Amino acid sequence: MSDNDGKKTLGLRGGSHSGNVKQSFSHGRTKNVVVETKRKRVVVPKPNAGKPGSGPQTQASAKRPAGISDAEMERRLKALQAAKLREVEEAAQREADEKARAEERDRLRAEKEQKEREQREAEERAKAKAEEEARQKREAEEAAKRAAEAKAKPAAAAAPAAAAAPQDRAATPARGPAPQQTPRKSEREREERGRSAKARDDGSRRAGKLTLNQALSGEGGRQKSMAAMKRKQERARQKAMGQPQSREKVVRDVQLPEAITVGELANRMAERVADVVKSLMQNGIMATQNQTIDADTAELIIEEFGHRVTRVSDADVEDVIQDIEDKPEDLQSRPPVITIMGHVDHGKTSLLDAIRNTSVTSGEAGGITQHIGAYQVTTKDGAVLTFLDTPGHAAFTSMRSRGAQVTDIVVLVVAADDSVMPQTVEAINHAKAAGVPMIVAINKIDKPAANPTKVRTELLNHEVVVEAMSGEVQDVEVSAHTGQGLDDLLEAIALQAEILELKANPDRAAQGAVIEAQLDVGRGPVATVLIQTGTLHQGDIFVVGEQYGKVRALINDKGDRVKEAGPSVPVEVLGLNGTPEAGDVLNVTETEAQAREIAEYRAGVAKEKRAAAGAATTLEQLMQKAKDDESVSELPIVVKADVQGSAEAIVQAMEKIGNDEVRVRVIHYGVGAITETDIGLAEASGCPVIGFNVRANAPARNAANQKGVEIRYYSVIYDLVDDVKKAASGLLSNEIREKFIGYAQIKEVFKVSGVGKVAGCLVTEGVARRSAGVRLLRDNVVIHEGTLKTLKRFKDEVAEVQSGQECGMAFENYDDIRPADVIEIFEREEVERTLD
Repeated sequence: MSDNDGKKTLGLRGGSHSGNVKQSFSHGRTKNVVVETKRKRVVVPKPNAGKPGSGPQTQASAKRPAGISDAEMERRLKALQAAKLREVEEAAQREADEKARAEERDRLRAEKEQKEREQREAEERAKAKAEEEARQKREAEEAAKRAAEAKAKPAAAAAPAAAAAPQDRAATPARGPAPQQTPRKSEREREERGRSAKARDDGSRRAGKLTLNQALSGEGGRQKSMAAMKRKQERARQKAMGQPQSREKVVRDVQLPEAITVGELANRMAERVADVVKSLMQNGIMATQNQTIDADTAELIIEEFGHRVTRVSDADVEDVIQDIEDKPEDLQSRPPVITIMGHVDHGKTSLLDAIRNTSVTSGEAGGITQHIGAYQVTTKDGAVLTFLDTPGHAAFTSMRSRGAQVTDIVVLVVAADDSVMPQTVEAINHAKAAGVPMIVAINKIDKPAANPTKVRTELLNHEVVVEAMSGEVQDVEVSAHTGQGLDDLLEAIALQAEILELKANPDRAAQGAVIEAQLDVGRGPVATVLIQTGTLHQGDIFVVGEQYGKVRALINDKGDRVKEAGPSVPVEVLGLNGTPEAGDVLNVTETEAQAREIAEYRAGVAKEKRAAAGAATTLEQLMQKAKDDESVSELPIVVKADVQGSAEAIVQAMEKIGNDEVRVRVIHYGVGAITETDIGLAEASGCPVIGFNVRANAPARNAANQKGVEIRYYSVIYDLVDDVKKAASGLLSNEIREKFIGYAQIKEVFKVSGVGKVAGCLVTEGVARRSAGVRLLRDNVVIHEGTLKTLKRFKDEVAEVQSGQECGMAFENYDDIRPADVIEIFEREEVERTLD
């Protein structure tokens, strides 16, 4: 045996296997490559490895750490073996997946190359066909041209042709072969044109291929969209095939308002802004895309571009809010809306408290209601009632009017011990104007001085005939303190609601009225809305007055968040972009763009109205305004309140303060805390800032201290009105009153050197004083009014002379005095005036 017989050849037995991989190159070339894939070596322990006395076991035991038993060691080896098997399986699976993906890529690449080849062949065929047709057309045109030239030759050329016949015959062999050579020449030209066209086609096709770098490196480094790249390829293909590139014109109906910007006009026509600007320049109008043009100019441009014009007005933006006629089968019963109205301190809120079993009065400043409260009450019978509580103070007329407009039933509260009062009459007029039924609640029936008969009788003077007086208006005697008659009142309300048959469609876009609005710190603008029809959901987009928004949250009268609110349900709506006016109508729209457009249109109209109301348009108005400004003293103030209704009430109360000489002018009013802007406005106008149930923030307080602006805080409207009246009274000029203190009659007139004429008088009534004013009367006609130069008793200058005594008087700068004239002596005093 040789040395090599005992040696084994080195190698990896079962460690690799061969396989084929297909490589793809450009221009459709492929190549198969044989590769070897190495496999991992997996060490599997022998079956008897765990038996005692075996070699590997002994070796493992020798390497095994101390403290590990044989069973634990066997378990670890099995776990290691299982992990290695899993790795082998995963590697095999990955290899199979990779092979499948490679095959799929190869298949897709082959399909793509096949499609590109077919497309190129089709383009070449189409181009060759087009060139052949063009060539045939040119040849036909040339043949027709030659035939026409041959016919146009004159017939006189026949004789010279006969004389030149030998030359023609001699020249004929030279021209004869030309028709036979023409096909060969045309074939050569066709081949040359084909080669050049193919070269051009290849060049244009290569140039038309769009790479990633070309797509991403457009003009200015901008990235082009996929649609733009597809359009570019389509234009290149049409150009290569000789097809016309003009697209079919799309004619659109363009809605044209009274004024429109150039950019918006281009957008509505779906044309480029540059083209629209160019068209305007051609018409002599230099305008940029942000400038506004009138409707006539815009209509001219639209017609030039071939579109149709639809004239609309700015008010048409509100057409999206449509009054939908509800079908009778869609209507469902809804809770009645009851408004509590009446004179101040007649117990409206206390009566509502007794019904709700709550205490709202204690939370109101001064014990009077200064906001519209909206509550829902469930009776013992399960009926749901919606109550609105309105203020009774004279300043809150607009609140009471607003409450009567959105209500179904008015409960008129009259105190049995106070009877009918001014705000009671006003509430009756509001209810009649709104055309809603009325229920009279005679409150405070438990008091000793209660006289319900007097209340019923006085109501007759205002055409309110209750059932006790054989009328149709229900009347109930109640006591908010003891709870007497409350069940009867609820019964009367339920009966009236049943008669009215109140129904609404909850399955439609919501519509409601803003009862109150305020700017809440932390929550932003908040509007208390009474839903009248439809259902308002969280997330709805709406427009309300000059504001719009999206419902971020709905909060009911108990302070709980709800997902939706149906008809006759009062809720606080969060998510407005600004504070609306109380009394505005809330409408749900489909899109935010519609809501914003409507709100902006309404804000513009309101701004124009305010500007028109404040501007003097004629010379007479300007002169009258200047005259009024000179003759009337103004007390300017800035008002900030907690809610919109209170701000309106304060402004209306301020407008009633004043007379022909003094008036109060509210230069600004709003809702929310007093801010630095308010302080700056007050400083510029030189006026105080009045806060009603609001406070100034820290920056505003610091600014007020620095600029010396006074901030007055109030929580009761009585105190606010009284203080403003006092301040306005300070602008009134003091009243000059005359007090007659005596009469004197002139007996003689003397001439005194150095003094002038001196009247010798007898004081007939009262007293004559040196400091007093005097009038000279002649036949009871005032001749002169002035002051005394001297008052003497005998030769002494005295301060006064009593009745029945004689004295000498001389007037300052006046000498025309005669005997029998009467001197009237009076004193002037200034009296401070106040506003009623």
